[in-house]
Amino acid sequence: MENTYTVQEKRILSASAFVLRFDRNNMQFKAGQYLSVGLENESQARDYSIYSTEFDPFLEILVKEIKDGIVSNQLHQCKRGDLLRIAGPKGTFLLNAEKMYTHKHLFVATGTGISPFHSHIKSHPRLDYQLVHGVSCAQDAYEKSDYNKKRYILCTSKEKTGNFHGRTTDYLKTQTFDKNTLCYLCGNGDMIFEVFEILTSRGIPIENIHTEIYY
Repeated sequence: MENTYTVQEKRILSASAFVLRFDRNNMQFKAGQYLSVGLENESQARDYSIYSTEFDPFLEILVKEIKDGIVSNQLHQCKRGDLLRIAGPKGTFLLNAEKMYTHKHLFVATGTGISPFHSHIKSHPRLDYQLVHGVSCAQDAYEKSDYNKKRYILCTSKEKTGNFHGRTTDYLKTQTFDKNTLCYLCGNGDMIFEVFEILTSRGIPIENIHTEIYY
């Protein structure tokens, strides 16, 4: 079922990425879920992970404007007071409530695939986590100050400006992992496939690996 939500503000993060904030309208959701978002008078919508926390009085999504993308271009033109049509929340990319504070968590993201992890981490500040974020350039390290710098690893493939120069898979190949670690992967399909292979080869059980393909 769709409902109408009012845009509050747009926060520019880079040349192509921004955070869109809109009314919450008392929506209840769990960190890791997503919304289907489109402009009120437009026919197309796209799925976006919720970027804000479970406790914020507003909702936020992280959007990257795609050159030939219809919805992302429309959302980039949004201004305060514009109306959105939204369905949701949907999705099961959720943390295990029983293991949330007893297990280590590994979060691996590429690009705007970091969005659900922002919601997870900010909603549950006592998490024992490491976040590995793969981007091309440091300008795409979206709001990295929101994360504990000791728990955040920025992998930059085109610049030597991050914590690690190379892809997320290159970094993970250099690491060892507690076999009880709960692993969550969000990003493009190729990354998820490669990281899945790396983790299982390190002894992580398949049932401890959770994935969300993010285009």
